[in-house]
Amino acid sequence: MVNVAGELIDRRRLRRRLSFWRITAVAIAVVALIAVPFLVGIPSAFDGRSSDQIARVSIEGMILEDRKLLELLDELKDDDNVKAVVMRIDSPGGTTAGGESIYQAVRAVAQKKPVAAQVGTLAASAGYMIAAGTDHIVARRTSIVGSIGVIFQYVNAEKLLATVGVEVNAIKSAPLKAEPSPFGPPPPGAEDMIRRLVMDTYDWFVGLVAERRGIAPGEARRLADGSIFTGQQGLGLKLVDEIGGEEAVRRWLETDKKIPAGLKFVDRKPEDDSSFSLLGSARSLAYEIVGLDLRAGNLPSALMMKAGQLDGLVSLWQPLSSRANVQ
Repeated sequence: MVNVAGELIDRRRLRRRLSFWRITAVAIAVVALIAVPFLVGIPSAFDGRSSDQIARVSIEGMILEDRKLLELLDELKDDDNVKAVVMRIDSPGGTTAGGESIYQAVRAVAQKKPVAAQVGTLAASAGYMIAAGTDHIVARRTSIVGSIGVIFQYVNAEKLLATVGVEVNAIKSAPLKAEPSPFGPPPPGAEDMIRRLVMDTYDWFVGLVAERRGIAPGEARRLADGSIFTGQQGLGLKLVDEIGGEEAVRRWLETDKKIPAGLKFVDRKPEDDSSFSLLGSARSLAYEIVGLDLRAGNLPSALMMKAGQLDGLVSLWQPLSSRANVQ
């Protein structure tokens, strides 16, 4: 009888211990779930959203038509806590459609609140197009700005194909369909067609710079010969408003635009749908390891961006002409 009572007591003690450790394990799991977002920096995206701030949006690398970025700019436009927006640009350019879409989004923001551009190393071609959409451009003395122009590149691989014994045939609805082609010389009229396309976009780009920077059309066209300039040269040419960095941007906002002094600069980034998925995180890690652009929707697109193959007109400083670019 004594043994039975002792066993019952031992079992109860064991149950209490098991219950304790189960509760402890659940508590640790809950704490971990709460702590992990803080460790990976998720709350930092929300830190300043409930208080007045200067939103800082980075434009880096190849410029494409980025839906998430456009949504972010639209959100900032209507956010009463965002008193001003700074576009921090470090880009050689990209597609003209990408630059145009972001330029228009920047102009929409500027209709409601001050917008400035802070140029890092480079704001060329479509990168400068976006800077021109702001109300005030600040660059370092040695930053690179300009390269106002448009390019369309194509490859003629006819001799290479003949060397390896490959013949490409096509049946087309009209001679200019899908021309110029990399499989042979362009037919009559193809280069003129592309030249008209390039010059139409070029004229629009030059007019944009002339209007936004207060430069006479003739002078804007003279500057738009593809040349690049240092920030100091750009200052004299009216392509840049001020030499400096973030402190110069703050001074302009507080002095000229009467933004409250001392507001915090808050980095605002487009939302990433894949941020909270294991598959998305794995894809992002893999892309970073091999140097692919995270903005690509799929692997083929990422590889094309890596190779510099961008369909359509490109406003880009120093495209890799040694590679097969259809631009």
